[in-house]
Amino acid sequence: MTLKYERLKDGTKMRPNALKFFLVYTFSFSAAFSQVKTGADLLFEKHFDLVEEKRLGLITNHSALLSNGKHLADALYENTKTKLIVLFGPEHGIRGDAPDGKSIQHGTDAKTGLHVYSLYGKINKPTPDMLQDVDVLVFDIQDVGARFYTFESTMSLGMEAAAEKGIPYVVLDRPNPIRGTLVEGFVLADSFRSFVGLHPIPIAHAMTIGELATLYNELGWLKNGVKADLKVVKMDGWRREMWFDATGLTWVRPSPNMATLKTATVYPGTCLIEGTNISEGRGTERPFEFLGAPYIDGKEWAQTLNSFSLSGVTFEPTDFTPREIPHVTSNPKHKGLKCGGVFVNVWDREKYEPVKTAVHILASAKKLYPKSFQWRNGLERLAGTARLRQSIDAGVDPAIVAESWKEELEKFSAVRKKYLLY
Repeated sequence: MTLKYERLKDGTKMRPNALKFFLVYTFSFSAAFSQVKTGADLLFEKHFDLVEEKRLGLITNHSALLSNGKHLADALYENTKTKLIVLFGPEHGIRGDAPDGKSIQHGTDAKTGLHVYSLYGKINKPTPDMLQDVDVLVFDIQDVGARFYTFESTMSLGMEAAAEKGIPYVVLDRPNPIRGTLVEGFVLADSFRSFVGLHPIPIAHAMTIGELATLYNELGWLKNGVKADLKVVKMDGWRREMWFDATGLTWVRPSPNMATLKTATVYPGTCLIEGTNISEGRGTERPFEFLGAPYIDGKEWAQTLNSFSLSGVTFEPTDFTPREIPHVTSNPKHKGLKCGGVFVNVWDREKYEPVKTAVHILASAKKLYPKSFQWRNGLERLAGTARLRQSIDAGVDPAIVAESWKEELEKFSAVRKKYLLY
C-alpha cells in the first residue's frame, strides 16, 4: 500500500492522518472564534424592549445584516411588535449601490416601500421634520475603524439630532474590523473639522461605533453640548484583539471600494493618498492597495519604500489602468491611463502601522517625483492637521513625522480607556 501525501498551499506535504488532524484543528479553532453576536441580533434576542411598540427611524445601509442573512430594516419592518416608519441613508445609499462621493437623493426603498431620507449631500443630519413621528432613532452600520470614514460622522450627527429632538438613540454595535488595539495617526485639530472628521480623535482610533458614540456623548462633543439618551446594544463574544475574520461574521463591503478586510487594513494610511494626484487604486480590483500615477516608475518607488524596512509590509512594483466600475467607482483619477506604482503587500498585519507607512509613501513620492507630484485640496481634512503636508514639504524625515503624534496619542488613549465597552 502506498501512502498518498496531500500538499498544502505553501508546498508542505502532509500524511493523511496529519491532514485530518490539521483540518479538525482548523475547524475547531475557527468555531471557537465564530461566536460574535452583533448588536442587531441581540436587539431581537435580549433588548427588544428598546423598540417594542415604538415608531422607529433607522439610519442604516446594506451592511446591517442579521446572522440569518436578513437585513435589519426588513426584519423590523416585518415585525408586528414595533413599527419602522422611516429610513435614513448614509454615503452610498440605503442599499449601498452608489459610487464614492456621489450625492444621494431622497427616495423610496424598493424593498420596504418606506421613505428614505438621504444623509449624504446637502443634508447630513436628520431635521426635526424628518423625525416628526419618530419615537426612537436606531443606528446600525458597519464601520472600518478610521476617523475619515463618513459613517462615523453620520452616526454622530444622527445622535445629535435625536438629542435635540428629545428621543432615544439606539446604536447597535458591530466590530472594529481592524481590531480594537491600534491607535495611530494625528488627532484631528478643531480647525479641520469636516464631514470626514468631526471630533478630536486619531486616524486609527481602535474603538467600535458604539464606543465612539459613548465617547462623543459623555464628553459633550455634540453641538452645543447636548447629550443624547443613548443606548448602545453591545456585542457578545467580541474581544479587542479580534480581526474581523476571527468573528465568524460575513464580510459585506461597507462601502463599494472597501472590498475586503485587507482593504480596511491599509485604509487608515492609504486613504491619505486621496490628498494627492496619485491614484489610490479606485477603479481597480485592489482599491487602497494599488497606488500609482502615469509619472511613477513602480520599480524605483518600490525599491525606495522597501529600503525603509517598515514593519509588516513590503512593496511590489505593479501597473494598473483605473476605469469606471458601475456602482463602485465613478471617474477615478487617471481614468484610462496606465499608472506605474506599487502594491502595498501587508504580510504581518499585527506589526503593520498603516499611518506611519503612509507618511513614508507620501514623502518618498514627493522626493522621487518633485516636478510631477502634487497635493490636492482635502489632505488637511483627512490628516486632521496641516503638519503632515508642512513636514513633508520641509523634507522632515518621515520617521520623525510619525513620532510627532506620540504625545497627542497618549493623551487620547488616557481619555479613551474610560469609554471602552469591551
